Amino acid sequence: IVLFKPFKAGDSVVAGGVSGTITEITIFNTVFLSADNQKIIVPNSSITKSSITNVNANPTRRVDIVVGISYEDNIKKVKDVLLEIVNSNQAILKSNPISVNVAELTDFSVKLSLNVWVKSSDYASVKAELLESIKTKFDEVGITIPYPKQDVYQYIKN
Repeated sequence: IVLFKPFKAGDSVVAGGVSGTITEITIFNTVFLSADNQKIIVPNSSITKSSITNVNANPTRRVDIVVGISYEDNIKKVKDVLLEIVNSNQAILKSNPISVNVAELTDFSVKLSLNVWVKSSDYASVKAELLESIKTKFDEVGITIPYPKQDVYQYIKN
C-alpha cells in the first residue's frame, strides 16, 4: 500500500471490508474514519488481499438513480419531468452525458434509469437532492411511484 499508493489520506475508500475516509497510512495498517465518525484501524494485509475502491480517485462520478412508475403514467411526460429536475440542479455537469431511459418492465412498474455526472465531492448531496426532488415533483404532477402493498388483514389475524 505504501509502495503502490492506491489511495492517499483524505480519499474515500472501500477496502478490507471497511468504508470511510483515509486518515493515516502506515507500514502495517491503514486508519479509516467512517461516515458516523468511528476510527477504524485495518491491517494492510487485509486490504491487499481484497479489492480496493477509491471513491474519489477521479474528479467526476456518475449518479445512477432507478425510479419505478406506474404503467398508466406517460413515459414521455416522466422523462420530461426528470430532465426538468436535472436542468434545475446547478451541481450536475451539463457538459457530460445525461440519460433517461426505460431500464426494465417489471410486473408492477416501468423502471427508468436516470444517469448524470457530478464532481466527486458533490456525489452524495446531489443524489439526495435528486431523490427528494423526484418524489416531490412526481407528487406535484401526479406521477405514481408504485410500491408493494401489504395485506393489512394478515397482521390483524396474528
